[in-house]
Parts: sequence; structure tokens; C-alpha cells
Amino acid sequence: MEFSPPLQPATLIQRYKRFLADVVTPAGETLTIHCPNTGAMTGCATPGDTVWYSTSENSKRKYPHTWELSQTQQGAFICVNTLRANTLTKEAIAQNLLPELTGYNSLKSEVKYGAERSRIDFLLQADDRRNCYIEVKSVTLAEKANGFFPDAVTLRGQKHLRELMSVAANGDRAVILFAVLHSAVEHFSPARHIDEKYARLLNEAHHQGVEVLAYKAELSTRGLTLRLPLPFTL
Repeated sequence: MEFSPPLQPATLIQRYKRFLADVVTPAGETLTIHCPNTGAMTGCATPGDTVWYSTSENSKRKYPHTWELSQTQQGAFICVNTLRANTLTKEAIAQNLLPELTGYNSLKSEVKYGAERSRIDFLLQADDRRNCYIEVKSVTLAEKANGFFPDAVTLRGQKHLRELMSVAANGDRAVILFAVLHSAVEHFSPARHIDEKYARLLNEAHHQGVEVLAYKAELSTRGLTLRLPLPFTL
């Protein structure tokens, strides 16, 4: 995906109330922008980092600017807009950039499924193969070159793993795809030190037939592409 119009830079002053951040532009103007990430954003929101933001043409928006990328003072790029993970995955599937997910002729988004009333991010279908249910998770937490998910205890994420195990038990394909949106990450693992139950459930799901994929996005201020497979340890 390409950013159009181009992103604009600013320096982060602070993030607050989860959805807001104050930044200062190169011209010295202070702006309040929308933060589309409700998570902990550990390592993604350090005052002094460069924020790259988009601008909406919708005149009714109270905050027309949206925080898209962080550029850390060490030079790493991080996509903090959690909505981009699904956009990138959908584009990558359509462009056959993810070999494990090719060969389907139908892609549906946000399909209701499961005993716990969930919505799967993507459902792939074809006449000659099993349905493929795909749950996408955005990875932005990094410790050196290691990427981790989640960055906080996630009951919702635990629910999704239980739902995927049920899908696999019923004979369909169940896939969890970790979209790594941090340029410094070279290896992925579940964040056992943050949510031990999630890590245990992921390992259990893998043993029960849930496929685990980790792909890294190419990140720049011009655009994003999900295409690089990453090694992972469960």
C-alpha cells in the first residue's frame, strides 16, 4: 500500500488518553493527532521520536491527522496504525506474496464464526480445497531484534486461539498470521513474559493443527508491503 497524500513528519511530545498524541511540526506548530492504537505501544511512543502522520480530507473529523509510523531515535520504523496489518495482509494475499495462502478464488473479511461469537479477519474459499480461516495479529513490540506478541495481556487474543483450535478440529484450515510491523525485528516469539497463558495457548493451538505464520512488512514513509517470512519460536 502507498500513502497518498504523502505522510508528514513531526516530533512526538506525548501520547495520552490512548487515542491522542501531541506533536510539533518542523515549522514549530503543535498539533493534536489521532492515535489508532489502543495497546501499550511499548517502545513505539518515546517522546522525541519522529511521528509520520497522514491527513484526512474529511472536514467533519475533529482530529484530521492520524499517526501512521514511528521512527525511533535509533532509526527503526514501526507502523503503529493497527488497522494496517489487515490491509497489508489482504493486499499480500491478493498479490500472491504469501505462498501458504495462494490458490483461493474467494476472500471475505470479518466473517462471523465460532462458539464464542468471534469474527475471523479473513476467510479464503475455493471449490477444490478446505476453507481457510485467518486471524491476523500486529507485532510492534521489539527487544533488540526479537519481536513479541502481545504487548499486554490479551483475553481477546486467547479467545481467538480457542476459536481457531475449534476450526482445525472441524477439518478446516486455521491460520494465525503475525504481521511484524517493526523494521528492526528479525525473529518472532510469543511474549511469554507478558502473557504466559497466551503463549501456552499458541503452542497448544500449533500442536492441534493451527498453522502459525510470521511475515515482516517492508516499511517506509512512502508505503508498506507484507512479504518477508520470518523465523519464529513457539
